[in-house]
Amino acid sequence: MAVMNKIQITLFLCLLSGISYCQFSIDPSKIDIVRDSFGVPHIFAKTDAEVSYGLAWAEAEDDFKSMQETILPAKGLMASVQGKKGAAGDYAFALFRCKEITIEKWNTLSPAFLQLINGYVQAMNDYAVKHPELVTHKKIFPITPQEYVSSAVFALTIFNGADQALFRIFKNAEWELPELNKKGSNSAAISATKTTSGEAFLLINAHQPNTGPQAFYEAHLCSEEGLNITGGLLAGGPCILHGVNENLGWAHTVNYCDRMDEFQLEMNPNNPLQYKFDDHWENLEVKTIKLKIRGIPIKIKRKLYWSKYGATMKNKQGFFSIRLGANMRIGVLQQWYEMDKAKNFTEFYTALSKQELSMFNIMYADKHDTIFYINNALMPIRDTAAAFNWTRTLPGNTSKTLWTQFRKIKALPQYINPTSGFLFNTNHSSFLASGPADNLKAADFPKTDGWEQYQLNRSVRFLELFPQQSLLSYEQFKAIKFDKQLPSTLQYQYQLDSMLLLDEQQYPNLAPLMNCFKNWNKRGDIESKGAAIFLLTYEYLKKNLQGQPPRKISKQEALDTYQYVLNYFQKNFNRIDIQLGELQQLVRGNNSWPLGGLPDQLSPQWTEPYKAGVLKSVGGDGLIIFAKFPKQGLPQIESINMYGASAQPSSKHFDDQVPLYLKQQTKKMSLDKSTVYKNAERIYHPE
Repeated sequence: MAVMNKIQITLFLCLLSGISYCQFSIDPSKIDIVRDSFGVPHIFAKTDAEVSYGLAWAEAEDDFKSMQETILPAKGLMASVQGKKGAAGDYAFALFRCKEITIEKWNTLSPAFLQLINGYVQAMNDYAVKHPELVTHKKIFPITPQEYVSSAVFALTIFNGADQALFRIFKNAEWELPELNKKGSNSAAISATKTTSGEAFLLINAHQPNTGPQAFYEAHLCSEEGLNITGGLLAGGPCILHGVNENLGWAHTVNYCDRMDEFQLEMNPNNPLQYKFDDHWENLEVKTIKLKIRGIPIKIKRKLYWSKYGATMKNKQGFFSIRLGANMRIGVLQQWYEMDKAKNFTEFYTALSKQELSMFNIMYADKHDTIFYINNALMPIRDTAAAFNWTRTLPGNTSKTLWTQFRKIKALPQYINPTSGFLFNTNHSSFLASGPADNLKAADFPKTDGWEQYQLNRSVRFLELFPQQSLLSYEQFKAIKFDKQLPSTLQYQYQLDSMLLLDEQQYPNLAPLMNCFKNWNKRGDIESKGAAIFLLTYEYLKKNLQGQPPRKISKQEALDTYQYVLNYFQKNFNRIDIQLGELQQLVRGNNSWPLGGLPDQLSPQWTEPYKAGVLKSVGGDGLIIFAKFPKQGLPQIESINMYGASAQPSSKHFDDQVPLYLKQQTKKMSLDKSTVYKNAERIYHPE
């Protein structure tokens, strides 16, 4: 008998002891992984649980490292694997009690969903046994379903902004205005009455990081239990998070409404661990955890505090609590699973009504010509009678600030079948989501909810391009998404008028840059020199003005910016006539390509320094999906990924979608089983 490794021994002992999460009931030979010509996995099996097993296996083949990263917090291993930067994650997971809430509410999950999760977790554990050399830490496996679900609770807690709140409290920092222009997503739903082909259209285009656990992974899932959907999921996702099934589809974009509050506690001068609540003193709950940080020989102790308001931290000013809905519910993955299987709008809305998903705009279209959009949130019902500023730190000494309920789904901003025939969201205001006659009014919703009320460059540009008085063709629809033109009036937080008003004759050394920038057509094309100047300008001002209110930059700031751009070009390129594609590139492994697109364009990029002055894209378009819904037959679906299906440099699918993306072209996707098998590049079982 071959010698077993530590993971195999652990799993074997689990099997002998009868621990429930070690269920080896799924037979991988009954699961087909069908890879298409771009390496995208199409998973076919009899049951949803078997499909989930196949999905986990395929994703592990493509990016096992990212999948393991998602489970590290539940194992308390972020610091052990990632060093000091991971310690904050271990601390936050324990602070927000993600494990405790999961255990407490475990029985609220449905048997069907638990089977799905068991299948997914079994595959991860099996893959670790088969490939021990790929395991990043010996204590990660085996993973239990409860650990897996608690990691999802943690991920949504962080997505809701809990990490930013922790940072503010830890640094004793002031509230800052969010920098909204850099990152974002696009979505749109067009009624069949508004299109030239008489079919509803849907755009799915979340702007996530290009790599790692927050990058979208594309897959197609098909069972004999009613599951047949293609779309995107994040690392470790057991189902599609947004995509298209046989009848309908939806897209997510991040929303920035006020879902979270922070409170300063009033402490007892005679007892440092008591805080005032109404007319009496309450005891803080205190727990100590030990963090094992890679590279540090001893474990670091940290105290965790909990008040009536929730997770609590201490800084020089005292104790502060953070309260949000994301770490109060555990069924978000189950809700997505039910959305995957919805056959019509009624079933889809029923899934949404469970309100386990604590955030995200949701854009919807279906073959029955229903289009729908909701600014979705677990929105606290706050005391509107009291004079509190709910956008800042609140007094944590009164029941008047302690909200305990959330608004029902019907109370959230939403649209269904507007007369204008279209809905869209680019992370901007949900009160500007359709034609003027259909738009909701902010005054009809409580101010305490903090619903977004701003435009962005992408939202303004979408309306400039969208033919409100005529029909829209499918090619026009796709062209809008790939557009690289900024709107006529820029919507960035810091206005650049002063840069355009300077007299270049007074500044001869800066004159060439000034002339180029003044003549720029506001496009983010690869060959644009003005766009290169703008990108450096944007990054420079964002860094230097971060947190300041929106305003025009001063004359001196304009001169300083031009000087910075001049110095940057001369230092790194030894000339100043630099095209955007020379400055900004798409980098994958050892290959790089000139890249267009700017922050907050409909076809955007955001960057970080690469080498020799070049900036590389680290996020932007990611996975793009277009769908149109004929009245009969399956939806017609196209997609493109900025890179490819695999994160393995040795795979030909590591970067084989790059050429298509650079040409703004797409690949065909199909929900038809026979078509998928007919065009398969490879068919195999997980083993």
